Parts: sequence; structure tokens; C-alpha cells
Amino acid sequence: MSKRDISITIAIIIIIFLVGFVLRVESTQISGIPTDEKGFYQDQNGLPYMYELDSYYNYRLTENYLDHGYIGDTIINGTQWDLHSYYPPGVPMDYPPFIVYLTTLIYKIVNLFSSTPLLVVCFWLPAFIGPLSGVVAYLFVRRFTNVYGATVAGILMTTAPFYFIRTVPGWFDTDMFNIIFPLLIVWFFFEAVHSENNRKRILFTVLSAISMLFFAISWEGWQYYFYLIVLFSICYIIWNRLNRKNIKNLLYIVGGFSISTLLMVVVLNGYLDVITLFTRPIQLLEMIGSSNIWTPWPDIYISVSELAKPTLEHIISGVGIAFFGGIFGFIWIFRVLINENLKKRFLNRMSWIFFSFLLLWAIIGFFALTEGSRFILLIIPPLVLSTGIMAGLCVSYLNILKNSKKFNIFKNRKKLPQIISIIIILLFAIPAVANVSASYSSFIPGTDDDLWTACQWINNNTSNETVIISDWSYGHLFTAIADRSVSFDGRLGYIETLPARNYESSYSFGNKSPSVSREYWIYRAFETDNESLSIGIFKMIATNGDIGYLTLDNYTKNTTKTVEILNNILGLNKEEALTVLITEYKLNKQEAQTVLNYTHPNNPRPFVLVTTDGMVAKGYWTFYFGSWNFNKREGDNITYSVGKINITDNTFNSSNGILMNLKAGTATWNGQVPYSVIIIKNNNIKKYYSNKNSDFDIILNIDTNKSIVVDKRFENSLFTRLVLEKSNSTNFQPIYKDNKTVVWKTSFNS
Repeated sequence: MSKRDISITIAIIIIIFLVGFVLRVESTQISGIPTDEKGFYQDQNGLPYMYELDSYYNYRLTENYLDHGYIGDTIINGTQWDLHSYYPPGVPMDYPPFIVYLTTLIYKIVNLFSSTPLLVVCFWLPAFIGPLSGVVAYLFVRRFTNVYGATVAGILMTTAPFYFIRTVPGWFDTDMFNIIFPLLIVWFFFEAVHSENNRKRILFTVLSAISMLFFAISWEGWQYYFYLIVLFSICYIIWNRLNRKNIKNLLYIVGGFSISTLLMVVVLNGYLDVITLFTRPIQLLEMIGSSNIWTPWPDIYISVSELAKPTLEHIISGVGIAFFGGIFGFIWIFRVLINENLKKRFLNRMSWIFFSFLLLWAIIGFFALTEGSRFILLIIPPLVLSTGIMAGLCVSYLNILKNSKKFNIFKNRKKLPQIISIIIILLFAIPAVANVSASYSSFIPGTDDDLWTACQWINNNTSNETVIISDWSYGHLFTAIADRSVSFDGRLGYIETLPARNYESSYSFGNKSPSVSREYWIYRAFETDNESLSIGIFKMIATNGDIGYLTLDNYTKNTTKTVEILNNILGLNKEEALTVLITEYKLNKQEAQTVLNYTHPNNPRPFVLVTTDGMVAKGYWTFYFGSWNFNKREGDNITYSVGKINITDNTFNSSNGILMNLKAGTATWNGQVPYSVIIIKNNNIKKYYSNKNSDFDIILNIDTNKSIVVDKRFENSLFTRLVLEKSNSTNFQPIYKDNKTVVWKTSFNS
């Protein structure tokens, strides 16, 4: 490359990076929140709270690493344990550590020159990593086409909406690595394949393996890319062998890549990662072949929005303009490759093997979308690369027209082709930039001052052994800021650890724990109006975790029966429960006492409940899973709807179909009269009965401007009392309250 070419390349790389970085920085303005309310969503550093609460999990692990040199809380029998998550008993520390290592390194470098809190470093890191994907995409596509097509690829990669959202400041999660490392892996691998120099083949093979190693310690799904490359290569080798073509070089590259990757992963990350390389596909097939791998427990994962199957509209909005550009690009590239003259003229450096892989990459990505919208990340790279190559073809064809005698327009306008080429870049770049700019209003921090202050209050006013019970989505925040153990958190049933549990002795109960069973019990406690049962469940979970129902399960050999028994005894005192176990369920005295030691502990661990206004929107799932029918293995039909109240003159109407005439004193929901109307204003609750034959209640919370329709069955449930009404119950009293957040305690003697 000439000095001029090097200068142009450096300039374009800087532009691509700055485009991605500046756009991401703009998201910190939280423009979707009124100016006078922004301070409520900003921390002590003047930055918005993290958008994704999983960020606080990575923050806590980084704190651990800085504090004592490993990411777990402690080491038990040679294994790191996390004693904050899924407690008791906690979980073996099984998490890709690269995000911790990288953040620690950057934190130490930054603090050589300033005194910057770790939380600030964590906040800003994604804004620097995300744009690097555009730089890699530029260099990758430049391998096959001109600078214009490569620039398009770079800009589209760094502004791909779904990836952009997950790499803004305040989204401190492993998603930031899920494009940059796959690009490096594939790029280096095919550089090795295309190289005719043995030293370069070895160099690029090793670089590809090293990139895969970094990916393996960055994301637990790295195995899918490993299989994609290896299985594709094997198929291509077989195809070439059948057609009597030379396969020796490709064999060496694939073998070297596979062996190098596996050896480095074992050395740096342990043998379990290699074991899961072979067991994870089996788990995937089981998941595809089963509607619920947790049967008979409810599958809590269906409530996770990013694991829901995306609509076509969602996919297009997540990929951006590259969705159409990529598909059209595949067609155009194929058209060029099948014509030898066109291939030599326009895509001389592209091979059929790379095109086939790129197409397979996209197809596999589309199939992966059946497992959830988060896998949009898998289809972004191949579609963007294809779009960039297509844009390069547009410019290349333009150069032909420039030299054609049929188009005199270019004769006296020598700069016109360059101007049109720049316009082509802008035709792709402007919609991409406008698309992500339009998304700024959707950035709302995952927490606020109320919840943050509640965490600090818990940290200062509760004992270290206190367990926090709340909705799983807030768990990582509580463990990091309140520094207390939680019953469950954003890792839910630790599904990603299933492939390794049979090979790791630390998982004493194998696939039975951790699991989604704990979520059922928590939701059951919130769903019921039997507060004695709720307290019994909370005491069992907070003190002994899953051991109580796992022990009973060993005796009944029937999980459905186990759930029935526990629902009948957890609301009783220990003596009453003993009688029921022996007389009604025919356990012998020793078995019954063993079970009760775990379900009715003599010295229960202290716990607090934390409720927030954010839980209101999740009430449907609380009631759905909490009322799970284990015989039918399905939830009941639940009536639950949340909306916003609008007040005009003497009328209340809401976004979810509630209409109330203040003069007439009547209220309806979608034209139907409720059983009762509950009005909450200035923390005072008034209840009016309307139709005894109706099966739903209306709750109008003037204080929060929310309207809720809830199934009549749950009008006295713990969830309704503590979350929807924030009212004192018989056994639960607030010990801390700050607008949207309440911390509750209970008396064990109630």
C-alpha cells in the first residue's frame, strides 16, 4: 500500500469509529425522559443508571476480581462460588471472564492518570468496543472490494440497530463482543484459506484460533461459531474430495484451527468448556424437541422478551437497511461469481468457499431466530458484509460506465464518479444513522433513585446474612449495590450451565438445582392470598433454598405430588405439618422430620421483600406462573392489563380500555362492569363494589397514573396488596418506603 492509501485507510477507520462512538455518546442524554425528571434516573456521577440491569452483575464480578483476584465470592473445594446469586446455597462460578479482565485492565490504566470510579469505567466501555466492530468490518470487506463498499460495511456494522442498542454507554454486558470476535474469527480463517504462503496460512490460522479463544472467554455460545466453521469446512472438504480437487491445505487449516482452539480453551478456561462443546448441541436438540425442558415446572424463560420469537418487522428493525441490502447482495454476488469474466473483473479476490460460508452463516442465523430475538446478533455480520460487497459492486459498475462511450456525461466531469460513489455511501449511511438516532427516546435506565437508595438502605440497615426476595429482573442490582444475597436473579435457572452439570461435582443436584422451580415458589407466594403460606415459602427459600422440595421429591418420586404436599403444609406450623405428612401423605416419621428440617427451619434466615412500581407491568407472569397447574402442565387464563390514566373533565379513560364517569360513578373495562373499583390517591385506598357477578377488578392508582385490570381471584393476593396497592397486610409491614420502592419485613411468629 502507498502512503496515500494508508492515510486514506486510517482516515476512514477514524471516521467509522467516531460515527459509532458519537452516536452512542448521544444516548446518554436520555431524551425520552422529561428534563425535570432526568436527575431521578442519574447516579452520583451524573451518569444515567445502567440501561440493562445485567450490567450490575458484570460490575460486581469486576469488583470481586479487583478485590481478591478472582471473580467469585469465595473458593470452596477448589471451585469459585458466587454466594450472592441463587442463594442459598449460591452457585459455582461459571461465567465467561473476559469482560471482567478487560474492564480491570482499562480501569487500572485509566486510574494511572485520574481517579475514576469503576462504575464509570463500566458505563463507558461499551461505547468504545461497539464502534470497533465497524473498523473490523471495514478491513474485512476491503479484502474483497473497493474502499467505498468497505466503508458502507463499517458504518452499517457499527450502527446496526440491535447491536447499537446493546453497546451504548450503560449497557455493560457481553453482547458487545458478539460481533467483533466472530468477524475476526471468520476473517482470519479465510485469510488462511485464501493464502498461498505457508507461513501466512499458519499465522492466520493461529490468529483465528486466538480470536476464538477470546470469544470463548467472552460468550458462552462460542461453540456455535466453532461448529459453524468446522462443519462447513468438513462438508466443503468432502465436496472437493468427491470432485477430485486438492484438499490438503484446507485439511491442515481446519485441523490446526480446531486443535489450537481446543488446547488454548482447555489451558485458559478449563476442560468444562470443551465438554460443553460436545454436550451443548444435544441440549439444543432437546430444547428444540421439547416445549419445556423444565417440565413439570413452568418455563419462566418464556417471560423473557429477548427469548421470544421475533416478528419480521422486529428482525428488519434490528438489522436495519442491511437486511434488504444483504439479501440483494447475496443475489448480486452469486450472479457475478457464476460468470467467470464478471468474477475476474469485479470480485477477483472472492472465492466460492467464502461466499458459500457467508450464505450459510446468514441462513443459520435466520434459523437461530426461532430461539429468540437476541439471536438477531447472529445475522447482522453476514448481512452487513454482503451489503458492503454489494455497495462496492455498485461503485465498480459505475467505473465501467465512466469508461463507456455510451455515457458522455462523465467525459468532462472527471470528479463525477467519485461524487456518485460518495452519494452511494451516504444512501446507506444516512438512513442507518437516522434509524439509531430515532431510537434515543427508547433509552430508559433500568433503575432510578428510589430503588438505588433502597439498595443502600438495605446495605446499611440489615445484617449481612439477609436474603433479598423480589422480582428476578432486579436481582443483579441488589447483589451489587445492596451487597446482599438474592433468592434469584437475571440468570434465572442457570440454563447455560446445564450441559456441564453432570461433569462438575459442585452441582450436587445436577439438573434439578439451580432451576426454574424456585421462581415458581416465589411467584406462588405472591399469587396466593394465604399469607401464612407466603411466609412459609419465603422462610423455606431464604433458609434452605431448594433442598426442602428436592428432599421431599426423593420420597414421592413425583414432582406434581411434591408441589401439592408443600402447598398444603408450608402454611402450617411444624407440628401440624408433621401430622399431615404422616397421616395424609403416608411418610414415615423420620422422612417427615427430615423434610420439615428444611421446609420449616427452626432458625430461619432473615429476609426482606422488595417491591417496586416496575413490578406492576410483570403482574401477568406472577399470576400465570404462581397459579401453575402441575397436572395440566399449563397456566390458567389470567385477566391482567396495565395502562396509563388520562383525565378529561369528569371522565377517566385509560390506554388499556378503562372508562370511568365521575359524575355517574360508573366504571367499565372494554364495556364490561367490574366486580370492584379500587382507587388509590395520596396513598389512601378506597374500594367500591359494582357487579358481584363480574370476574375482574379495576385499580386506578392516581399517584402513579396507572390503571390496572386484575382477575378477581387475585384481589386479595400478596402481589395485589404489596405491589399494586402498597398497603400493609396482616403479616408484612414496610420498613423502608420511598415513592416507587418499598422494603417489607415479616414476623416469623405470625
